[in-house]
Amino acid sequence: MAEDLVLETWDLQSERNGREHRTAEMCGQQLVVRRGQPFTITLCFSGRAYEDGVDKLAFNVETGPCPIEESGTRSHFAMTDFPEESGWSAVMQQQDEDSLSVSLCSPTNARVGRYSLTLEASTGYQGSSYLLGNFVLLFNPWHPEDTVFLRDEDERREYVLSQQGLIYQGTRDYITSTPWNFGQFEDEVLSICLKLLDINPKFLRDQNKDCSRRNDPAYIGRVVSAMVNCNDEDRGVLAGRWDDHYEDGMSPMAWIGSVDILKRWNNFGCQPVKYGQCWVFAAVACTVMRCLGVPSRVVTNYNSAHDTNGNLVIDRYLNETGEEDRRSRDMIWNFHCWVESWMARPDLAPGYDGWQALDPTPQEKSEGVFCCGPAPVRAIKEGDLHLKYDIPFIFAEVNADVVYWVVQRDGSQKKSIHSSVVGKNISTKSVGRDSREDITHTYKYPEGSEKEREVFAKAEHETSSLREEDEGLHLKVKLSEGANNGCDFDIFAVVTNNTDTERGCRLMLCARTASYSGAVGPQCGMKDLLNLTLEPRAEKSVPLRILYEKYRESLTQDNLIKVVALLTEYQTGDIIVAVRDVYIKNPEIKIRILGEPMQNRKLVAEVSLVNPLAEPLHNCVFVVEGAGLTDGQRIKELEEPVEPQEEARFRVDFVPPQAGLHKLMVDFESNKLTGVKGYRNVIIAPQPK
Repeated sequence: MAEDLVLETWDLQSERNGREHRTAEMCGQQLVVRRGQPFTITLCFSGRAYEDGVDKLAFNVETGPCPIEESGTRSHFAMTDFPEESGWSAVMQQQDEDSLSVSLCSPTNARVGRYSLTLEASTGYQGSSYLLGNFVLLFNPWHPEDTVFLRDEDERREYVLSQQGLIYQGTRDYITSTPWNFGQFEDEVLSICLKLLDINPKFLRDQNKDCSRRNDPAYIGRVVSAMVNCNDEDRGVLAGRWDDHYEDGMSPMAWIGSVDILKRWNNFGCQPVKYGQCWVFAAVACTVMRCLGVPSRVVTNYNSAHDTNGNLVIDRYLNETGEEDRRSRDMIWNFHCWVESWMARPDLAPGYDGWQALDPTPQEKSEGVFCCGPAPVRAIKEGDLHLKYDIPFIFAEVNADVVYWVVQRDGSQKKSIHSSVVGKNISTKSVGRDSREDITHTYKYPEGSEKEREVFAKAEHETSSLREEDEGLHLKVKLSEGANNGCDFDIFAVVTNNTDTERGCRLMLCARTASYSGAVGPQCGMKDLLNLTLEPRAEKSVPLRILYEKYRESLTQDNLIKVVALLTEYQTGDIIVAVRDVYIKNPEIKIRILGEPMQNRKLVAEVSLVNPLAEPLHNCVFVVEGAGLTDGQRIKELEEPVEPQEEARFRVDFVPPQAGLHKLMVDFESNKLTGVKGYRNVIIAPQPK
């Protein structure tokens, strides 16, 4: 009788498997692998070697608190000569004296999450069981049979592996980009993402059912969309706030990456982190999805409608001086960010695979919970409102009609004429470059096209607003160059008379500070011309000077001024409305890299900013971070105020642990200038061997 086979040591080969599975940066403490792709472990026996035909080796993998085979959360499989196609498999690779290499592989529809791995070694009727340790299994966009398979390698690098990106903000006329550190491979982030799955209410209600559904990226996306906000008292990650009062937390404009937010949430017992707005919710969700292996990107929709009553019409009320009157709950946001994640949708009819919209910003409930999506972008474009999930809400965000009603002194309301405004310049970062990709065409057909009319008919969406005709009067608001914070600048109402007769009009121009959610503050500029005469076929430009002293106290951290122009034609009584959001530019942060950047060698960056305001800046703080560069955040508080036109400057040194292209990101905060962002791409040379 052969003596028992005794396992002495083993090696899960985290480093080698991590390189092959593109998870090396997560494999410091644990093995992290992707579904459907083999990984190798080494077993070393004492006393005698493994003998084929005499010894039997089998493995158990288990995930979740109640693993069972029927739910796909437990599997028992013996070592065989050939890989098993449909389930878990173990195949002997090679044998040297006492050691044995075994290749393990999960099916492409395995549940993602943390697994335990056990070896059962038996000889005859005798056997021993050894706990080999834990590993984490992720989705695999490189495997053609995984539901998140993405064909293009450059896209996989951008949407799965890149830890940094750009998020688009500003206004549709002045699109700005802000750098963001997604940091999905940074220390602790993976375990925090798994914790988020394990405290979600669906898991707490039915642990077995929740874990058994973790093979489905659509299910995971829906859970993440709900857990990134805390509106259901579900111990979610972020609390939202939009009122410019953020003293008891961090201003949403001050964040520079997701890692800080996720670590705060984890370290303070899963208490919501204060505060987020749409791009913060979207960026944190993007980090979690990329971390779990689902290709994801943050997208921005300009002039985004929030249609609360589902009629696809946003009613806005103005009085005769252009001030907002009787706020309806419907809103037009300057921009709104959500996430797109790439996956197949086998739960739907064919044709809806690909990008799915997920929106973690708490706006409306879906199935009783504040979450939104995944909604196939294709279904939004085609007006297929009945498909899962939440397509009508996102369809309205990009297609709703805006109707401006002018409320006259006697209380009567007049519908105004204006051009279509909703769902413009839908933007995301380009693959492999720091430029903007416009993806509006993936959400909607060209305006006025036959296809657009067909989609609206299917969605029962009548375009109700009166569109500007080529004939008649036209009104536009234009901007002079240089709407810089601290400066005065001009805006212009440009009025065109496209008729053959002279027209007499009244022109009202009103400017107010605003927030990106559409809320407006005090007036900071106003002009009322009662007798504007327009010659036939002529154009007039009427300037309005906006003074820094008028906007400086009420400018919100969104740096926006909303200009409303009302043109009333005396002859017909017609009213034309034009609205423009002016973005007030912050100063530039300059970043200089001193010396030759090399892996594991000290690098110095010099960061500077000039105070453009006519008053000193107090409580100035610089925050610097960059995945692969800085090992967390570096914070520099300046002791002295920064006087007008004076330069604030400091140096920071760090030792970059990783070679390759990285973004060094900087945020500047002070009492008068907030959320000022800058970044610099840094190429780190590999350490010489």
